[in-house]
Amino acid sequence: MAKKENTFEEICRDIVAKKFQPVYILMGEEPFFMDKITDLLIENVLSESERDFNQMIMYGADTDAAMIINAARRFPMMSEYQLVVVREAQLVRDIELLTNYVKNPLKSTVLVVNYKYKNLDRRKSLAAATEKTGVLFEAKKIPDYKMPGFIVSFMQQRSIGIDPKAAQMLSDFLGNDLSRLSKELDKLALILPEKAPKRVTPELIEQNIGISKEYNNFELIKAIAVKDVLKANRIAQYFEKNPKSNPIQMTLPVIFNYFSNLLICYYTKDRSETGLMTALGLRGTFQVKDYMTGLRNYPAMKVFNLISDIRTTDARSKGVDNSSASDADLLKELLYKILH
Repeated sequence: MAKKENTFEEICRDIVAKKFQPVYILMGEEPFFMDKITDLLIENVLSESERDFNQMIMYGADTDAAMIINAARRFPMMSEYQLVVVREAQLVRDIELLTNYVKNPLKSTVLVVNYKYKNLDRRKSLAAATEKTGVLFEAKKIPDYKMPGFIVSFMQQRSIGIDPKAAQMLSDFLGNDLSRLSKELDKLALILPEKAPKRVTPELIEQNIGISKEYNNFELIKAIAVKDVLKANRIAQYFEKNPKSNPIQMTLPVIFNYFSNLLICYYTKDRSETGLMTALGLRGTFQVKDYMTGLRNYPAMKVFNLISDIRTTDARSKGVDNSSASDADLLKELLYKILH
């Protein structure tokens, strides 16, 4: 019977505790999680003095299954383990031939296979064998709407608090680019005081990352929800003056996500705060308030039509049926349709 697939947190916790598996196959669309697990294994399996003779890094474009198996079957020298890391393993054409080794792996070898941007076929033997003898981990992209919650959880793991608005600002600004997000959070963690309770605020983000706490996509959605025409247009004007920090390609997905979720709200039987949070997968009550307000201000048919308008605006921003309108003009035109 196949083992239950471990979460990213569980895998990392076991590695830090020196509870290593003989095989790790890391696959999927999100390279951030695979790189973190691999780096953690490199840091923990061998000491610095043991790495010269017991650590091997291989690359998929330059290797095949037989070479990987030969490397994995070596015994460590003056060490409990040897570590074999295969990067870009999606380029190994005969990777399924690893199955026989994975079925009976050497306990003194930790084999790490990075199969990026793709998934192994779980119906085939390699995936099934890995689930029985090691770790088969699928790194999935985090949907945009789950990013604020992920940021809060990510910071909690570092014993750092973050305001919900600050998490939403980072999510809107960075999207689900986890590598970039991690770098920005590392930057924020360095400037926080050592002794005082550590907390990331909108003010801290504004000062150190360059996102305005008043003029951002988070505030734009709030203005749209309550139909604050003046505030929405002020934000649009700010975006026009600061196009590099606020491109329309970052704003349109946020607006689209809001109205798509609002349409889900209309199909939800339980429209209480708790019911909508469950339906939308939200973790904070501050997020659901914008949807409850939106239900009062936007009829279902209006929401349906606006989703079509947002798609059209997105196409025009990419040059489809648009020869002269700037991104700023397109956003102002869309906001007029939304708010009137």
